[in-house]
Amino acid sequence: MLTIATVLPRAVLLSSMIFLAQLLLGVGGAAAQVTAFKQAVAEAAAKDRDLAAFYQTNGFAGVWTGDGTADKARRVALFDAIRSAGDHGLPAARYDAQALMAQLKSARSARDLGLADVALSQVFLRLARDMQTGVLVPGQVDDDIKRQVPYRDRMSYLTSFLQSGPAAFFRALPPQSNEYARLMKEKLRLERLADTGGWGPTVPAEAVKPGQSGASVTALRNRLVAMGFLDRSATLIYDEDMLHAVQRFQLAHGLTADGVAGPGTMAEINVPVQDRLKSVTVAMERERWLNMPLGERHITVNLTDFHARIIDGDSVSFETRVVIGKNTGDRRSPEFSDEMDHMVINPTWHVPRSIAVKEYLPQMKRNPNAVSHLKLYNNRGQQVSRGAVNFAAYNASNFPFAIKQPPSQSNALGLVKFMFPNKYNIYLHDTPAKDLFSREVRAYSHGCVRVHKPFELAYTLLSKQEANPKGTFHRILDTGRETRVNLEQPVPVHIIYRTAFTQAKGPMQYRRDVYGRDARIWDALDKAGVSLRAVQG
Repeated sequence: MLTIATVLPRAVLLSSMIFLAQLLLGVGGAAAQVTAFKQAVAEAAAKDRDLAAFYQTNGFAGVWTGDGTADKARRVALFDAIRSAGDHGLPAARYDAQALMAQLKSARSARDLGLADVALSQVFLRLARDMQTGVLVPGQVDDDIKRQVPYRDRMSYLTSFLQSGPAAFFRALPPQSNEYARLMKEKLRLERLADTGGWGPTVPAEAVKPGQSGASVTALRNRLVAMGFLDRSATLIYDEDMLHAVQRFQLAHGLTADGVAGPGTMAEINVPVQDRLKSVTVAMERERWLNMPLGERHITVNLTDFHARIIDGDSVSFETRVVIGKNTGDRRSPEFSDEMDHMVINPTWHVPRSIAVKEYLPQMKRNPNAVSHLKLYNNRGQQVSRGAVNFAAYNASNFPFAIKQPPSQSNALGLVKFMFPNKYNIYLHDTPAKDLFSREVRAYSHGCVRVHKPFELAYTLLSKQEANPKGTFHRILDTGRETRVNLEQPVPVHIIYRTAFTQAKGPMQYRRDVYGRDARIWDALDKAGVSLRAVQG
């Protein structure tokens, strides 16, 4: 039986097979052959509206099965792209190169060639979309992934393909970002590493401390060397060099860099290569979902990394720690993209109704003066005295009041919020709860993103439109009045979720799957046919 490995390199020979088939067609006459070919194309394409429209516009002419130079180049480019699908973390079996090859080889009539032409176009469309914008539909994997994938019109793939160099067309399909290129490089590196045994034996200890010696220290040393965090060494003691190596590992994995291989650090050190391969493969799929211009200046909030960054070009010009939604109920922060167009200095907190009726109404039923820093307003916007309200008469469905917290140092939004209006009511904001930013895992909010350095973020955003951004910000802040400040140039905001991501320089970065989303994405990719090409530990 022929395998993909033996068949694909012979794709260039298909022209001779097709030419032979065309010689065998001579009996019925050229006109009859053309008619039979076109009828077969129309019949096969009819089940796919986009394909039918394309072939009709194209006069039902073939794309792949002619013996001319252009058709040959298209066939070779398609089979080469299928062969590289695994490099991109795509399900190669989904494109079934062997079946396509067999159909071409067995063509003995004009009808056979017409059916084969449409079969090749169907696979082409599937591969092109998968390669450009991903295999999965994000919202079908997890409801909190609100990502709007920039799908291209399917018919345009074929029309553009006919107008392009075939090989160049396929090269341009995947994301052209540096991030995607570096992720693919890491994927291929991990596959080669797994083929040679991965990072070696895991460390047989829950924790190892500086100054210790023994088998666990030796195993830790060897694993750090294999991972590239420690130069080759024969030390038998958890010495200073090993401590610094552990710190480098911790920094690359979002851990507190204390140099102690405690339970959390050890769990990450013992993660096998195959799990890191899954993270990278998922990150490549996620990058395909974002295959669009992100903005020369844009903001990314990586939920797993608990950081927000301003990116100018391909460089980080500002970053800050953040607190994200708690991993429970409806508090998890969603993923989506939008545009930040203003900030509010000295904001009023308009308490979301869900919080008002689920958290504050029960408290006020027990004690009408509870949470006294919050004010009640009727539907005419007038403040209502608590003494005039019988809270026991209300429940979550009939509570008629809005709850607000006026601007102040203790306001739940802090002293500034950054708005990119969206239907999820998610934004970035300051917070009086500064102690949370010192924690390793920072998932505590109701869904919005709390910012550790809000003033500095404001200065950076205003620097594009103010000669003295810091002075402008504090002049408004000092009034104590709620003030909207528009951004003259809106800044795209991308709330993302990457357990694997790269840096322009430095080691690959890995983070914990705080909401379990990447595990669900991998399961969906696995069901779609994506597989690890090397699975050793």
